[in-house]
Amino acid sequence: MKKIIIGSRGSDLALWQANFVQAELKKISIESEIKIIKTQGDKIQDLSFDKLEGKGFFTKEIEDALLSKEIDLAVHSHKDLPTTSPQGLIIAAVSEREDPSELLLIRKEAVDTHQKFNLKKNAVLGSSSARRKAQMLAFRKDVVIKELRGNVPTRIQKLRDKNYDAILLAAAGVERLQLDLSEFETVKLKPNEFIPAPAQGVLALQIREQDDALHALLQNLNSSRVQQQIAVERKVLNLLDGGCQLPLGVYCEQDTDEDDVPFFTVYTSHASAWNASPKSLLTRAKTTDGLALKIVDKLKSIVPASVFITRDARNNDYFEQVLTGNGYTVFSKALIEINSLPLANVPSCDWIFFSSKNAVKHFFQQAPQIANCKIGCVGKSTADELRKFGKRADFIGYSTDTKLTGKQFASTVGTKTVLFPQAKQSMRSIQKAFANPAQTKDIAVYETLKKNEGSLPDFSIAVFTSPSNVEAFFEKHQLTTQHKVIAMGESTAATLKRFGVKKVQLTTSFDDLGLVRAVFEV
Repeated sequence: MKKIIIGSRGSDLALWQANFVQAELKKISIESEIKIIKTQGDKIQDLSFDKLEGKGFFTKEIEDALLSKEIDLAVHSHKDLPTTSPQGLIIAAVSEREDPSELLLIRKEAVDTHQKFNLKKNAVLGSSSARRKAQMLAFRKDVVIKELRGNVPTRIQKLRDKNYDAILLAAAGVERLQLDLSEFETVKLKPNEFIPAPAQGVLALQIREQDDALHALLQNLNSSRVQQQIAVERKVLNLLDGGCQLPLGVYCEQDTDEDDVPFFTVYTSHASAWNASPKSLLTRAKTTDGLALKIVDKLKSIVPASVFITRDARNNDYFEQVLTGNGYTVFSKALIEINSLPLANVPSCDWIFFSSKNAVKHFFQQAPQIANCKIGCVGKSTADELRKFGKRADFIGYSTDTKLTGKQFASTVGTKTVLFPQAKQSMRSIQKAFANPAQTKDIAVYETLKKNEGSLPDFSIAVFTSPSNVEAFFEKHQLTTQHKVIAMGESTAATLKRFGVKKVQLTTSFDDLGLVRAVFEV
């Protein structure tokens, strides 16, 4: 085959991508050269992405060059491409996916490990992405957003020059360029929590539709697995008629269940504007057929309602902020109170396991004398509570199925001993996974007492955060079949069913994000 011309933007990252594809082409005996093309997005640096006209402002000029046969192959960051190719062009192949996560770079003096994402209060964050802005402000409404444009090294230099306390970048770009970031605190944001752009981390290889021979050869570079997953992500974008400036994150991943049957999980975050509260969904399906339409239909069918949650209101509450921002009414009131129990002697152990934020708080507030024990916990919110005391979890159980978490933790621990700071009369769900009871040591650090909470307002959705709150609720109140009911965890759901509640929606994780997703789902 004749030597082909690859079209690329001129940034360091774009050229890395073009050179990577060039090397892959050489492996299948295709010689090539690279031609640099400037796009609208490269030329206009004084406007944020949401103020640029139209779609494809990082791709149009390259696509025009492809149509006019100035180049034979265009290499794009797939997330930059409009969801509909110009007539006469097709995406012939996609690469394997680089890490799709977001990377938060923080200047050392702006680090605060007691805060969400380790970022100090009222920090100035650099970003021009509407998607990143909307999600960050939902988690951290105190953060001040300041526009940030430029290629990856330019943006990092602006952070170095102290124009910002922190900036957000795609991890894939940073990792591909192998930049030295040792002077900054780097926090990788999990893509199932802080949702990336559709097709983030994937390269698109675009050619003319009639170039059949090149298309056939490029199948050697194509990842059909990634192609299937990002097809869902980009279809959601297409159905919402969006481009790079839409505050939309979609991330699809594939896994298998206990019977090795494959299924897909799609995480979605969608806001009406960069400064609006996003809706967040977690959707599972055995096939991608119709999956994008199902997600978009769900987003469009969400109807605000009145929500009662069995915990007291909090400052900077993600749960309340996101729901009220989407028109919901939220009433927060704990039906139990928590009393600390004094610690006596703390037994020696190899591990300490915490099944709740309360266990962490009432254990470490008493400044126990512990050796260098490893720490395990249930859920990200419990891990976040540990960070407030300067501790980091060595094991985090993300499943809401406590039996599964117990099994995974017991396997991790092996024959080591574990201390369980817990509530008085705890259900001991994790301990039951240990075949040898002598490995586990219990210590009560708090007790729950029912509160005289008085009357409750009318509500249509009830969110129960613990079995104790369920028991306290049913001492004075009842639910009807018209109420939608959400439970945090299997133990809470089991208690609800004991009181005759037949239909219970489980949260997808033990944190506010899991609670919000459950409310949007019911």
